[in-house]
Amino acid sequence: MANHKTLEICIDSFASAKAAIAGGADRLEVCSSLALGGLTPFLELVEEIRNCSDVKIRPMIRLRNGDFLYDKEELQIMKKQIQNLRKFSVDGFVFGCLQADGSIDEESMKVLMDAADGLPITLHRAIDVSRDILESYEVANRLGVDTILTSGGKSNCIAGLPVLKELLSKQLQQNSIKKQAQHNAIGQQARYSTKIMVGAGVTTENLAYLAKELPDVSAFHMSGKIMVESGMQFRNEGVPMGLPGLDEWHIMQTDERSVRKAREILDYIGEN
Repeated sequence: MANHKTLEICIDSFASAKAAIAGGADRLEVCSSLALGGLTPFLELVEEIRNCSDVKIRPMIRLRNGDFLYDKEELQIMKKQIQNLRKFSVDGFVFGCLQADGSIDEESMKVLMDAADGLPITLHRAIDVSRDILESYEVANRLGVDTILTSGGKSNCIAGLPVLKELLSKQLQQNSIKKQAQHNAIGQQARYSTKIMVGAGVTTENLAYLAKELPDVSAFHMSGKIMVESGMQFRNEGVPMGLPGLDEWHIMQTDERSVRKAREILDYIGEN
């Protein structure tokens, strides 16, 4: 295909993984607890996905909800999570660490990247709550981060379009500089700049618009979720098990049809 655009689907269950794969996802961001923004998945879920498919997998590494300021003990747990998940032939990992002043925590990032042992890294939407998203891009690029998942520092990617365009301009500029450096140093391999992956609010309804507005984006991230009615017939209402507003009788699950439609939209754009 002339201009293939990666479709990454975030999932937190085996049913969602199967739907995403059947719909044509290029890669899965595998999590637990998407209602909390995504946490580190269970090893058994990653193992089961790998047993049934060779789809690319990038597990989320986030041991709790809340901020992205991690102490030494938390960082060591996250390092162990990466080491355990590497056993399942994953494609890479998704994480992000900030300092209290809102800047990227380079030392913590290096600890986790070392644990990943050269596998590609996606810096997740921690960048969207960093103090200076353009500065954070430069830091991520210098660290050797493969991909940044971002909404442009806003609650959704439509609102973040102006910043996303600035980030893409930086990506193209850095690629140009590195290509020239490679040309000037015969035999030296230059790593391409950190790629921007657009996420948060990507739907089949706005995907074509986003791709038109951001023609240089090579990857989009979405959940494609629908609410599935529970099969439970007996229901003891009014006994919540988690966050207010959520109940136990509706399950968020990736919709195969939504993923397939998104894949068709991106394939059409890539061919035209």
